[in-house]
Amino acid sequence: MRLLGLILVFTVILVPSISWSEDPPLPRFSAPGFEKQISSIDALFRLHYPGSNPKATMWEEWLSLCSLWPATEQLQSMRDQWSQAISSRTMEADGYVATHQHGSIAHQTGWPFPFWKQSQNTWGRHFNLPPIDKGWHGVEAQDQKGWKWEGLESKGVMDGCWTLALQSNDAAVVAPTLEFDSYCAPFLQLRWKAKGLGNAAPYVEWVNSPTEEFTSEKRMHFDPVESDSLVYTHIPVYRHPLWSGRIHGLRIGFDPQGAQATVGIDSFFTTFDTRHDINNSSFLLGADNYFRWSGDVNFLRSQIERFRKALLYVLTEFQLASRHLVVCPWVGHEGRAGYTVLSDGKKEMHWGNGIGSNYWDLLPIGHLDPYATNQAYLALRKMAALEEAIELHPEWNIPASGLKMDPEYLLDLSEKVREEYQKTFWNPETGRFVFLDSNGERHDYGFTFLNLEAIYYGLASKEQAESILAWLDGKRVVEGDTSTGADIYHWRFAPRATTKRNVEWYFWAWTGPESIPWGYQIQDGGAVLGFSYFDILARLAVLGAENAWDRLMTIAEWFGEVQAEGGYRKYYEGSKPERGSLQGGGTPGGLGLDHEFFESAMVPQTLLYGFLGFQPATDGFSIIPDLPKALPSLAIEGIAWHDLVLDVSVAPDRITVGYRGDEDSPVTILLPEGQWSLVHRDASGQVLPGGAPEAKGNAWVLRLADAGRLEFRKEKP
Repeated sequence: MRLLGLILVFTVILVPSISWSEDPPLPRFSAPGFEKQISSIDALFRLHYPGSNPKATMWEEWLSLCSLWPATEQLQSMRDQWSQAISSRTMEADGYVATHQHGSIAHQTGWPFPFWKQSQNTWGRHFNLPPIDKGWHGVEAQDQKGWKWEGLESKGVMDGCWTLALQSNDAAVVAPTLEFDSYCAPFLQLRWKAKGLGNAAPYVEWVNSPTEEFTSEKRMHFDPVESDSLVYTHIPVYRHPLWSGRIHGLRIGFDPQGAQATVGIDSFFTTFDTRHDINNSSFLLGADNYFRWSGDVNFLRSQIERFRKALLYVLTEFQLASRHLVVCPWVGHEGRAGYTVLSDGKKEMHWGNGIGSNYWDLLPIGHLDPYATNQAYLALRKMAALEEAIELHPEWNIPASGLKMDPEYLLDLSEKVREEYQKTFWNPETGRFVFLDSNGERHDYGFTFLNLEAIYYGLASKEQAESILAWLDGKRVVEGDTSTGADIYHWRFAPRATTKRNVEWYFWAWTGPESIPWGYQIQDGGAVLGFSYFDILARLAVLGAENAWDRLMTIAEWFGEVQAEGGYRKYYEGSKPERGSLQGGGTPGGLGLDHEFFESAMVPQTLLYGFLGFQPATDGFSIIPDLPKALPSLAIEGIAWHDLVLDVSVAPDRITVGYRGDEDSPVTILLPEGQWSLVHRDASGQVLPGGAPEAKGNAWVLRLADAGRLEFRKEKP
C-alpha cells in the first residue's frame, strides 16, 4: 500500500514500460453464453497488461503471473525484462533481497518510509538536498557549522558535499550536539565518496552521555570506498551490544592509509529498518514463474545459487526452519502499534514502533508474521520442485553446491509450517486468521487479504477455509465487526480489506485514522481490485466453480459500468462520493484500482489459472479445468509456454490443445483423473502416423513440433 495524506504516492518502474498506440494484441478469452462479461474481463486485462512488467520486488510473484504467458509481439521483450530484473535484484551478503522501490532517505534496500524526519528521537545532517521530491526527505541543506574535526582540513561544502582533505591516520569528524533514541536508529546511513583511503578501516563511535569520551569500546567499522560518485553506506549499529539507550554523540573516524586522501560527505543520519520480510519469497516465486513459463536454462544456471541463498535467508533470519513460521526479528517490526489511544482520545506515541513489512505499509505487521509465511510456504514447495527437476535433468548442467537443498526436506518443512500456521494464527473466537505481536496480543480487524491468501496458498485447513468464506459471504456474523453480511462486498469488485474499524493499530506517523471515514482509506474498510484474484481462486478451491464464477461475473458487470462512464477516474469522480474514493497518482482514497495498483492485472488471470486450470511446469504443463455448469466451454488463445504457442479449449468431456512452434524435449501434459483418449493431428488436420501415444496414467508425454492439434476425449466409465 501507499502512505495516504502523509507523503506523496508513487509510481516506480524498474525497466521501461511497454506501450502501444492502440490496444495491445493480447490473447483472447472465449466463454459461450457469457460474451458480454468476458469482453469486460478482456478489456480489464488490456487496460492493465502494459503495467505488468517488473516493478519493486514485492510485486515479483503477482505481476509475473500476468505478463509471462501472453503470446504477443512483445513476448521476447517481456521475457527479457523479467530475466534482467530478477538477475539484477540486489542481494546483500547475508542473502536479503532488496525492495527496489524509489529513492528516499530511508533504508536504501527497504521501503522509502518511514525516514528520520518523520519521527522524534532521530537525527540527521544533510549538506546537500537529495535529488528526490521533498516529500521523500523533508530536510533542509546545512553547512558544516557546529561540527568538529581533527587530523584533516575542511574545504567547506563543495559540489554538494562537505569536502575533507585528510592529513593523518587519526582524521575524524564529530557531529554537533545531538540526542536521539538508539531504538529509533538501528542503522546509521552515511552518503559519501572518497579517494585515496587505501585499505582503511573507517568507523563510527558513539557516546551515551554528554560527559563520556569517545572510545574504541563503542565503535563499529564499515567498508571504505573509492569512488567519485556517492556511495550509500548502512552501518548496522543495532547489532552492537552497547548501542542502547540515548545517544549523545557521534564521531566518524576515516583511518586513511593513503598519503592524499579526500572525503566528501553528502549526509549522515539515523535510519529506521524499513526492509520487507516478504522480499525473498516474492523474488523466489517470481523467478520460479519466469523459469516455468520460459524454460530459460541459462537463466537458471546463472541464478540458482542466488535462489538457494535467498531461501536460506528465509530459513535462518526469519527462523522458518526452527520456528516453522516467519518471525521478523528487525527493530521496529515487533507488530506493536506506534501509539496508544488514551481514554481521552489523545495518543501516547511510541516512536519507532509499527514499521510495515510488506504491501500493507501503514499496518504494524511484524514479529510472528502470517502474511509473510503465506509466500514463504509456497516458496518452500516451489524450490523443492525446482531442486527435484534439476536432479532429473543433468543435461541442464546446473551447478551443485553446499547451498543445494534436499527436496524432501523442503516439503517436510512446508508441512510443519502449515501445521504451525493453523495453530498459531487462528482465532477461534472470530473464526479467521489474525496477526500477533511480540507481546502475544492478537490484532484482528477482519483482514480479508490475509485470510483469502491463507486459503489460496494452501495453509488453511478445510474447516478453516469454510469458516472464512462463510464469514465473507455473510452466513455468519463476527460480533464487533463494522461491516457484516453483504456490506463486506460493498465496493463490488472486491471485499473490504478489513471488516472492523481500526483507529489504533498503525505505525506512528499515521496519526489521524479516525479523521477519515470508514472505507475511505484502503487499509481501513477500503478495497484493492487485484487481490480479488485470491478471492476467486479461494472460492474455486473451497466452494466450487459456480460460486467463484458468480464472483468473477460480478466484477465483469462492475467493470463494464465503469468503462461505460469513461473509466475509473470518471466513474469515481467527486460528484458521486457514495461510490467511494480512488487512491493513486497522488490522490488519497479508499479504493486501489489504477496508477500504482499494478496488481489489478491479476483478476483476468483467474480464467487461465483457475477455470481453465492451466499451470506451467518445467517439463510441460497441466490442464485441470473447473467449469461452472452454466459454462459449456472455455477457450484461451495465445498461451506462450517455452517455445510453443498454445490455443487451449476445455469442456466437461474434452480438452483441445492447438500448438505451433518447436520444443526440443518431450512435453508432459497432465490431465484430470480419468481415462482419456487422444487424436493427434498435424496442421492440415491429418492424424499423425502411429496413432495416439501411450498415456502414463493421466500424464501424456508427447513431442510437439511445427504445428498441430491435440484432441483429448474423456472416456465414459
